Amino acid sequence: MPPAAPPQSAGQPSGDPAPVEEPRRRLHPLSPLLHGAKSLTVIVAALSWQTLSQVGLERFAIVVAVAALGVVVFSVVGWLNTGYHVVGRELRIADGLLWRRNRAIPLERLQAVELRRPLLAQLTGLAELRLEVVGGGKTEAPLAYLTVRDAAVLRERLLSLAGRAPALAAAPDRPVAAVERPLVAGDNTDLIVSQLLTPQALLLPIGITGVTMQFVLEGTWTFVGIASTITAMVGVLLQPVRRILRDWAFRLARDADGRLAVRHGLVETRSQVVPLHRVQSVSATWPLLWRAKGWLHLRLDVAGFAGPQERDDNRSDRLLPVGDLDTARAVVWEVLPGVDLLALPVTAPPARARWLHPFALRYLGAGLAPAGFVTRWGRLTHELQIVPYARLQSIRVVQGPVQRLLGLATVYADTAGGRGAAARDRDLREAWVLAAQLAERGRHAMIAATVPDGSPAALGGSGDIADRGHDPAVRP
Repeated sequence: MPPAAPPQSAGQPSGDPAPVEEPRRRLHPLSPLLHGAKSLTVIVAALSWQTLSQVGLERFAIVVAVAALGVVVFSVVGWLNTGYHVVGRELRIADGLLWRRNRAIPLERLQAVELRRPLLAQLTGLAELRLEVVGGGKTEAPLAYLTVRDAAVLRERLLSLAGRAPALAAAPDRPVAAVERPLVAGDNTDLIVSQLLTPQALLLPIGITGVTMQFVLEGTWTFVGIASTITAMVGVLLQPVRRILRDWAFRLARDADGRLAVRHGLVETRSQVVPLHRVQSVSATWPLLWRAKGWLHLRLDVAGFAGPQERDDNRSDRLLPVGDLDTARAVVWEVLPGVDLLALPVTAPPARARWLHPFALRYLGAGLAPAGFVTRWGRLTHELQIVPYARLQSIRVVQGPVQRLLGLATVYADTAGGRGAAARDRDLREAWVLAAQLAERGRHAMIAATVPDGSPAALGGSGDIADRGHDPAVRP
């Protein structure tokens, strides 16, 4: 009898050759020191100045030295138990000390790979890879740390395998060719000015003036008052400063394969590659204080990004931190071909919706553009969102009790990860018609976006999108 065929891996399509088993690789030998340095910083901060004053400098130094030794030993043992390798179209990662974990990440679910370099990594020539996958509530299996070259090569290989292009599958050490077409080079001066034009920055002088007047009038100033004032000032300035450090030297480009290449950061540099077919939506925001200079910022929504769970300053969704309308139009056209920010058909809800939005009705709107579903909202901060039809996962028509009295309904167009756009407070009949049109356009767009081998990889790696929730949702 012929020998039995070897079992296929979870991410191996039928008919493909058996996955190639390659040796498991370790992270860089300096990884334990970097992890240990971060852990030691947290420990020292937790001990506080009060502990130092109680035990004295000598004993405090002994405590820190013992803690450092323990952290380093623990990190080294963890590093010895951590490894990764690529098998077929899976990335397999093994880690854990007391509880061993073995994870297999199907690369068909891979949305983007981000290369981050915190300050310590920059000083040692290392980098961290963070994987974003479909349905991930947080960043999946960050690989920290690798050399910059190894991280860049592995990123290209994973993205190539995720796109079913086997060119790099047999060449794990192949160098990456940096052929890119620049799109946007951020202006650091505009970035600083934009963060000065925020409510926190504008209200800070008022707060300082008030505290100073109190000191002058009362003639006393306690330690608690000084400490609380400094803490409040630092808290107010922290968010604008973080945004400046995060978006410093922003660069946007298209690489040789047509993907978006995004780079930014000062203290922590970030380099991200996003395939355009993974983009779920593009959002444009006009903050109130920016509109005098004609500025706005753009954000990108990619399925699998850990955006909703992370703080705003840690999210990986930058498309244009600050820029004028002409620049934003050019960027949107590159990401969503055929979409012009100045030529989007948007109509307002009916007049009776004013009972629900007495001051902001004229800022609400929705429309069907040739390339996607468009919604807008916001009275003080204007926002606009564009969702390509091929990214629609489900359509919902929702009515609240007040909406039923007014004959209104809201149409939700959901994308991967539960995010999407909403046409709020439309006429009930219009809402059902709009939902039916969205379902029909989404179905046609998904068929047109299907890759040649018949699998809907362009839709974020989910094979059952076309069957999820369209028809039942559009029937009253």
